[in-house]
Amino acid sequence: MAPRILLARHGQTEWSLSGKHTGRTDIPLLDEGRRGAKLLGERLHRAPWDALPGTEVRTSPLVRAKETCELAGFGDRAAEWDALMEWDYGAYEGMTPAEIKAGRPDWLIWRDGVPEGETRAEISARADEVVAWAREADRDVLIFAHGHILRTIAARWLGEDVFFGSRIRLDPTSLSVLGWAYGAPALERWNDTGHLA
Repeated sequence: MAPRILLARHGQTEWSLSGKHTGRTDIPLLDEGRRGAKLLGERLHRAPWDALPGTEVRTSPLVRAKETCELAGFGDRAAEWDALMEWDYGAYEGMTPAEIKAGRPDWLIWRDGVPEGETRAEISARADEVVAWAREADRDVLIFAHGHILRTIAARWLGEDVFFGSRIRLDPTSLSVLGWAYGAPALERWNDTGHLA
């Protein structure tokens, strides 16, 4: 069977709760984020996942992703990887979309990028690196990372432009699976938060 990528978005933080763009600012999880990470871990340690034996695990080096990984029970198996860091929002770091749109009413990160930060081409290249690595693996991979980079990875897995990320929502502590349908890349599961109910 061809390898799949299991995507786990980090738990809730103060900035994600308030809608602030949190790129490279290293913010810890809120209590709610820690609770969600533990529930995600409980789910991944039960059938049909059964702790994902043999699965390679990678995490963003940012504390909110690493802490989610650890609380989910995969910290001892995880390797940190800079390619999984969140989009570098440059001058828009810490701003909400409403604050940005006050000066740029038609702004959309997926189309327009950010000043003094990472370009669409740069985040796409990082996502392509992750996709190529996963497709060359001889087993499924589990990654703990951030909303925009995970949505970009999904877009590139499907062969779509980065802009496709604007059309798919990804909530904190969600589980998604990038896999295959009839031999073609597909979304097997997306933004699944059933463990939080």
